[in-house]
Amino acid sequence: MLSRFWEFHGGVRLNRHKELSSEQPLAVAPIPKQLIYPLQQRGGLNSKALVAVGDQVLKGQIIAGDDHPLSVPTHAASSGVVTALEYRPVPHPSGLDGLCLVIDTDGLDRAVRTKSVKDFNHSKPDTLRRRIREAGVVGLGGAAFPTATKMNTGNRTIDLLVLNGAECEPYITCDDCLLRTTPDSVLQGAAILMRILGVERCIIAVEEDMPEAAQALEKAKLGGRPPSPPAPSPRFALPDGEGSKGVADATTYSNIEILKVPSKYPTGGEKQLIQVLTGREVPVRGIPADVGVVCQNVGTAAAVYAAVVEGAPLTSRIVTVTGPGVARPQNVVARIGTPIAELVAYCGGYTERAQRLIMGGPMMGLALPSDELPTIKSTNCILVADSDAVGGEKQALPCIRCGACSEACPVNLIPQQLYWHSRSDQLKKAQAYNLFDCIECGCCDYVCPSHIPLVQYFRAAKGRILDKQREQQKADHARLRFEARQARKEREKREKEEAARRKKEALAKAATDESPGRPPPSP
Repeated sequence: MLSRFWEFHGGVRLNRHKELSSEQPLAVAPIPKQLIYPLQQRGGLNSKALVAVGDQVLKGQIIAGDDHPLSVPTHAASSGVVTALEYRPVPHPSGLDGLCLVIDTDGLDRAVRTKSVKDFNHSKPDTLRRRIREAGVVGLGGAAFPTATKMNTGNRTIDLLVLNGAECEPYITCDDCLLRTTPDSVLQGAAILMRILGVERCIIAVEEDMPEAAQALEKAKLGGRPPSPPAPSPRFALPDGEGSKGVADATTYSNIEILKVPSKYPTGGEKQLIQVLTGREVPVRGIPADVGVVCQNVGTAAAVYAAVVEGAPLTSRIVTVTGPGVARPQNVVARIGTPIAELVAYCGGYTERAQRLIMGGPMMGLALPSDELPTIKSTNCILVADSDAVGGEKQALPCIRCGACSEACPVNLIPQQLYWHSRSDQLKKAQAYNLFDCIECGCCDYVCPSHIPLVQYFRAAKGRILDKQREQQKADHARLRFEARQARKEREKREKEEAARRKKEALAKAATDESPGRPPPSP
């Protein structure tokens, strides 16, 4: 057991506002009338629709996917009919519409028959990773990185699995709710992930103001019983005899520590949490596996358990619907693809204080243009905010070079320099000051006395750099294609010339052989 924690640079203490949703019991949202699935996934990858308009689909059926290693399949969250494949508003920083599959549900919730892994304790890591990918499991802490890909660490030596339950953003309590409601599923998921990685040590980190979650985990460790569903939602049908017998033993549970970390923002950031727990610093442009650690969200671990043991694809998750602008803040089990408007309506609708709609928290969340957008796999929170919840609209004043932003930056950057270079479009200088190390946590915004929206400038500068890189890649690709085409033409020209030369020589030789006066060949 750790007797102390390491510190990371900067960070801020924030008003939590967790009690709005955490004091209410977990609820299950009803089947929505319509489910909407954007085909664009993480990093701009586009899935291919595997169903057509008019097709009947079942809950758990794969409706979109791609073979790319950073892509995972999308499964229908209920049964119904595909009614559209069209462009619609989607939750994306660009604000642009995206191609979506639309399903009108039939209310029957008919499901496909799925397969589980019979005994994960004796299964090969590749078998478990394959099942996790087939189930469409991604990181549920916000990044939505494919879990199976993240668990493939190559030749790196891993000695520690960290499960991140430190919800450092204000208002969000979905992980706290999960841990209090079904801690067993997280422990079982941890055991599966430990099996894949071949590690004997796991730390589940919760924040110090989550005592009930920590107690629930400790109690579940002692019980060692198979988990119950997180809510009374319809389960997937398993063929007779296909249920998994894989239940972690007491030895595995004894290697899982539950630790309460300081409630400082952004302790829940992957690199920051690893530093707090181990003192290891993930290198610049590196990943946790470079220092022997793999970090997953606690919700991801529960989804891994469901995929492997229950055979259930990722079609629903716990979403915190909260804020001063919603009548009954609470955590709900929501089907992925549910329109946000239906979740807000289920929670009593909007109040007169509702001003802004945010997917995520007030620090790093994505402002939404409307509630017609769907929930996606990374939707951990729907925040219906007023001006106080997001700091209000304050006029930006000139930078006074106070240095408060540098003191608060958890990555130890110099935000004021990044601001000047980003604002003046000096992108190479911004990169020289490690622009892409910025995790866009918003600490600099929070402490800035001039109310400068620093993260907006950094995000925009990153976008411009990436756009230029994509343009350069396209130009390089076009140049390579042109050069290859020219080389092919030159090769074909030389081959034709060589063929013509050989033909000419053959004709000349034949003419010489047949010329008069030459004695005939002897018989």
